[in-house]
Amino acid sequence: MMNSIKYIGVDDLDIDLFESQYVVPEGMSYNSYLIEDEKIAIMDTADRRKGDEWKANLTAALAGRKPDYLVAHHMEPDHASLIAEVLEAYPELQLVCSAQALKMLPNFWHGFPFDGRVITVKEGDTLSLGSHTLHFIAAPMVHWPEVIMSYESTERVLFAADGFGKFGALSKEKGLEVRGERLENTSSPSNPLTTNLLPLTSDDSDWACEARRYYFNICGKYGMQVQNVLKKAAAFDIQAICPLHGPVLTGKALTEAVRLYDIWSRYEPESEGVLVAYASIHGGTAKAAERMGELLREKGAKKVVVSDLSRDDMAEVIEDAFRYPKIVVMAASYDGGVFPVMHDFLYHLQIKNYQKRRFGIVENGSWAPSAGRVMKEMIEAMKDCTIAEPMVTIRSRMKPADEEQLALLAEAILKA
Repeated sequence: MMNSIKYIGVDDLDIDLFESQYVVPEGMSYNSYLIEDEKIAIMDTADRRKGDEWKANLTAALAGRKPDYLVAHHMEPDHASLIAEVLEAYPELQLVCSAQALKMLPNFWHGFPFDGRVITVKEGDTLSLGSHTLHFIAAPMVHWPEVIMSYESTERVLFAADGFGKFGALSKEKGLEVRGERLENTSSPSNPLTTNLLPLTSDDSDWACEARRYYFNICGKYGMQVQNVLKKAAAFDIQAICPLHGPVLTGKALTEAVRLYDIWSRYEPESEGVLVAYASIHGGTAKAAERMGELLREKGAKKVVVSDLSRDDMAEVIEDAFRYPKIVVMAASYDGGVFPVMHDFLYHLQIKNYQKRRFGIVENGSWAPSAGRVMKEMIEAMKDCTIAEPMVTIRSRMKPADEEQLALLAEAILKA
């Protein structure tokens, strides 16, 4: 039966920054699917960057037939930018979306004649394609307000919009290779999903890393909303998850993804460890941060990650901040405040609803240390976050007395 669902998405190996802020060295996939039945449904489109390739995939999959529905789960342009072109190409096609998405349509296609072309659906609505039926699930703020997901009850597939996505092109996934303009899984030839060219992964070993960075930076603020969707999805027998980015999840990969999403969306730490995030101007704070990392390891920390906020990928540091229960922030003072990259880091945590963590603070200043005060104020604005004592102040370069204070802070962090 899985032959009825075809993958028609595209890879983008040319993109440097996803959403103009996230580094994607392995590219990005824009996933789209086609369900073939008495009625044919296109499940989302793609980014305009790869519009010609996507339309060629659609045309090849249709093989001369005309589609009946275009289901738009999410209006963000990397999934929906080709809606108007598809409606123009197929005059009898009906667009299926949420009522909130309907309100957004003129924002992207001012003046386009959508009247009579749109079917709005809400929580609990269904759409019959023949032997296949879509059951719609409202998923507001995962991570836009108009988002819907859909569950196809015959194949037992969840079309999860941006949920369960990850950074990276599918041609970079383990076990996948490009064959012409289609992706085919080569690692599980006995799995029926492979017969219809779905980009399948049943292995959980490689999914989590870039999925974690994706989740916390894109969906991280909306843990409560993700929890709501997980509770709704638990009512369905889901055998495959088809996200809008990344591979289709089945088997162990599906089970692990759901487990991690539950942890992540409850803002609970995933692993034991300590993140040391530092912002250094002339190297004094950097040297103290490296020593702080050594002290934490000497005192029994299972995992220590030391990150330079001026040079490391900010999105990856945010991922680590959510992954571990403890974090030490170390920054130089700057213009009566804190060095800007540290302010940016803590601001990112604030807007992503960061919570339930234990902080240590180390400031540096040559004549009027101010970084500690600013960092403390920003941390205190976060929910259920505590600050360990002592707050350590360094004057330009670390001295023996400063190292003693760092050792005390390391002990306080690890005991918490």
